Amino acid sequence: MQLGVTALSRPGARPANEDACGFLSREGICFCVVADGAGGHRGGATASKIVVSRVLTWLRDNPRCDPEALRHAILAANHAVLVEQRRDPQLADMRATVIALAVDAQRSMAVWGHMGDSRLYLFRDSAVIQRTNDHSLAQQLIDTGYVSAEDLRGSFQRARLYAALGDPDAPSPTVSAAAFAVREGDAFLLCTDGWWDSLDTQDIERELSNAASADDWLRAMEREIIDRRRPGQDNYTALAVWCNEGEGR
Repeated sequence: MQLGVTALSRPGARPANEDACGFLSREGICFCVVADGAGGHRGGATASKIVVSRVLTWLRDNPRCDPEALRHAILAANHAVLVEQRRDPQLADMRATVIALAVDAQRSMAVWGHMGDSRLYLFRDSAVIQRTNDHSLAQQLIDTGYVSAEDLRGSFQRARLYAALGDPDAPSPTVSAAAFAVREGDAFLLCTDGWWDSLDTQDIERELSNAASADDWLRAMEREIIDRRRPGQDNYTALAVWCNEGEGR
């Protein structure tokens, strides 16, 4: 299986971009990470960069496509953020979300893990078949039926998290229960809340079905985000992985 990977990150209407993303390949496995930082001046950008760097470094040194590898990589990133908080008191409040993906192209298997409200979507035949659940108060309200996702779109309440990296009392990250069998033609989207809060799932699916490449897909979605011109638009970042790059979806 061939993989195509592309990423896009913008500050939106904010003065600085506190998102970060990255990917690497090692021993036939593609590792991808997206993080969204928070914590005031310097803190958010520092936290997200630490998270992406530490997750990828851990996986580079331990190239495995299994749930425990993702768990250990995310916990290593959390430890790195906590160490930097103690080193620099100005960064004591920094936090970051994370979504990490490993795709074994030789075995056609994938695993993922996350903390916070950065998301992973898996598409098959241009339709969502898997999506991570946010570690947010808004998601809890949606799950219990008190509000709908549309009710919270663009709301400050949507961004209130109960789990993020940089919290010494944070729960363990949520990881795949087992490796997921991937097919040629599948596509992954990893993104921060500034991306998914600006687009309906139907928008993402439509642009995927019309795209000729992973890069085309991301740029088409970005055009929709820009056209909607939300006041105070948050940073928005996405990383796309196409399984069997070059084929339409």
